[in-house]
Amino acid sequence: MSRGLPVAAIGVALVTLAFVVSPAFVPFAGFDPTLYPVPQNDPPVQPAGYAFAIWGPIYIWLLASAGFGLLRRRSMPEWSGPRPWLIVSIGVGATWLAVAQVSPVWATILIWVMLLAALVAMFKTPVTDRWLLQAPVALYAGWLTAASFVSLGMLGAGYGIVTGQAGWAWAALSGALILGATVQIRLKRAPEYGAALVWALIAVAVKNWGVEPAIAVFAIAGAGVMAALALRAMRG
Repeated sequence: MSRGLPVAAIGVALVTLAFVVSPAFVPFAGFDPTLYPVPQNDPPVQPAGYAFAIWGPIYIWLLASAGFGLLRRRSMPEWSGPRPWLIVSIGVGATWLAVAQVSPVWATILIWVMLLAALVAMFKTPVTDRWLLQAPVALYAGWLTAASFVSLGMLGAGYGIVTGQAGWAWAALSGALILGATVQIRLKRAPEYGAALVWALIAVAVKNWGVEPAIAVFAIAGAGVMAALALRAMRG
């Protein structure tokens, strides 16, 4: 790609731009509770509303990364590894809000596609240009880890599979913590990944404090584990 059109760099820039502007065209305030057979009103698996403000830094950082990559790193081999996976993840993300308006089932499937592709992209990021590639991708992948399990927990409870909202909250939080810890340990870098999970878990604790105290305590404990792993990754 050192000669000719930098197709992958252009692709990342285009899908990132579409992703960032999509909320302006498809406002989204969470899944419609009535889209589920068992309406999901205020489920305990969902973090407090303020937590979703993390999308602001994610959007800005990813857009800065895509622009820098196109203008200054379009032919750099170290940037080529994550690009196809970012195109998949962020490209799907550009359509996600529209899908989530009408189908929590397909929205859950798509957010897992986004997560898996983002995780591959994160592992392929180089140590060079850490703040303009590895860090924004890690923050994005970390939040997607939490969001994917939240979506799964709401879907399971919403379709009455095996247990109810509290049971699915326990299962989803456990799954997010297991996957998050495994990824952070294996990655040995990119503490922004763990930081995004800490943010999400604390927001779940805030949401459940005084309502589902056991879930709140578990979420706080999980946040402590992820914070420790993120700090270790920072030092490593």
